[in-house]
Amino acid sequence: MDLNINILGNVEGTKQILKLTGEIDAYTAPKLKEALLPLVKKDGELVIVDLENVSYMDSTGLGVFISALKATKEHNSELRLVSLQDRVERLFEITGLNSIINIDSTVQGGN
Repeated sequence: MDLNINILGNVEGTKQILKLTGEIDAYTAPKLKEALLPLVKKDGELVIVDLENVSYMDSTGLGVFISALKATKEHNSELRLVSLQDRVERLFEITGLNSIINIDSTVQGGN
């Protein structure tokens, strides 16, 4: 399965929402990284990644989110993951990344 990325542009000023659909794996992770990293490298930006329609993610997907988290520290931006399916959320819990990445169970600011 492929990964579709829908960027909802500037929402409420300095907020970007990415709605992802599909699977994040070694094949699709580079596409996600290419879309996500430029957004978190904007100073003061809040980037919300909606994972409601992501049914599978492996360690390469986690690597993309770790890279994005590092970029937020350098650019004073914020990364928030929302609406994770249980299977994907469990991956963050097992690795302990849920304690360092902001994960919300609901979409902030609507769809």
